[in-house]
Amino acid sequence: MIKYSSQTRVLVAVDCIVFGFDGKDYKLLMVQRGFAPEKEKWSLMGGFLQPRETLDEAANRILKQLTGLENVYLEQMHTFSHPDRDPVERVVGVVYMALIDIEKYEKQINEDFHVRWFLMNDLPQLIFDHEEMVEMALCRLRYKASMHPILFELLPEKFTLPQLQALYEGLFDMKIDKRNFTRKILSSNILKKKNEKDKSSSKKGAYFYSLNEETYKDNGQHFLNLIPKNEMPAAAE
Repeated sequence: MIKYSSQTRVLVAVDCIVFGFDGKDYKLLMVQRGFAPEKEKWSLMGGFLQPRETLDEAANRILKQLTGLENVYLEQMHTFSHPDRDPVERVVGVVYMALIDIEKYEKQINEDFHVRWFLMNDLPQLIFDHEEMVEMALCRLRYKASMHPILFELLPEKFTLPQLQALYEGLFDMKIDKRNFTRKILSSNILKKKNEKDKSSSKKGAYFYSLNEETYKDNGQHFLNLIPKNEMPAAAE
């Protein structure tokens, strides 16, 4: 086999940032590292790219191997390439972001690798540059959520308007006026109202809604109106 001469080989790692929502709070799925350096410290879901696979294939493989999760929303986010980011040798890190409804996938999670959900406002110290990765992913998620209905990946198939409002308030760390939120979200025509109610919180209950798949991908522009202009996030670099 012909190889490029006088070139140093560089490892490529794939790290998956798994955001989850349990109906009230945002959480991050972490794994306890099983080898040196930083053994037993908390890490993102990571592994090395294999010779015969694409980055997308590696991300899906790593996520399934370490957590048991599959068929979830997953997208490539950024590449981290500082020469000293890994103390062992030169490793380029490609980061993916996953969004899941915690309750839907709870039974699917594999416990073999000591994975654990952490509240976003109570994360442990992470290895290497993983904290920087998480911060960038959070900024990217806020930016995308301000323009597109991406956060519905975090919800069950049927949900209430209070749950949906909590989803946006939790991500942007802000209170949103209930009446304005309800009016704007319903005017987007991406929701279908169900005939059943969730009465777990009150006798009156709240109607369940589901996504209107026909208009789901065509009405992203309406989501700009959900977030006040002074709260609009900048795009993550």
